[in-house]
Amino acid sequence: MKVLMINGSPHKNGCTYTALNEIAKTLINEGIESEIYYIGTEPVAPCRACGACGKLKKCVIDDKVNKLLETLNDYDGYIIGSPVHYASSAGGLIPFLDRLFYANARSGKSNLRLKPGTAIVSARRAGTTATIDQLNKYFQIQEMPVISGRYWNMVHGCTPEEVLKDEEGIQNMHILGKNFAYYLKCKEAAQKAGIIPHTKEEAVYTNFIR
Repeated sequence: MKVLMINGSPHKNGCTYTALNEIAKTLINEGIESEIYYIGTEPVAPCRACGACGKLKKCVIDDKVNKLLETLNDYDGYIIGSPVHYASSAGGLIPFLDRLFYANARSGKSNLRLKPGTAIVSARRAGTTATIDQLNKYFQIQEMPVISGRYWNMVHGCTPEEVLKDEEGIQNMHILGKNFAYYLKCKEAAQKAGIIPHTKEEAVYTNFIR
């Protein structure tokens, strides 16, 4: 089993990476592989809402979003990490995720349904819970169980060194990693026992206009 962790910070080895790396250490101890994918600092174009991904089976904007889209099926779980910028996610991360999740849903490239996901954030001080809520919505709209720790998944500090001094935050990253691994193992055991998920229902779309 393998977990994809997306580092949405402009700083490749900064506070967000430090938190993700603590989760990675725990996953390894639990026998789960992981990979940290850094989205980089190059500009990311926003979704055009053109719907072309349904026909092309990829995003019409052919960049790193499509490259990651091709590999989503290689993973059993997903963790998104972001710093808090203006009480929200990092600026480059949201258009990246908008296009990744939308193109995946429209193209049928991979089946994320019932695969676990969760968001973790790093901050100097505030805006953490709003950012966690924002990021977890990507999982919830795909029927993906959201895994929790024993507190909201955040760490505090202005540098990686300060983050490592956030004892409660770091402990929670470890607990989150254990909970994530436990869910993956339970899901694998269920599959081996012949417990099959219910059939996916066709979506009903309404706009409340009568």
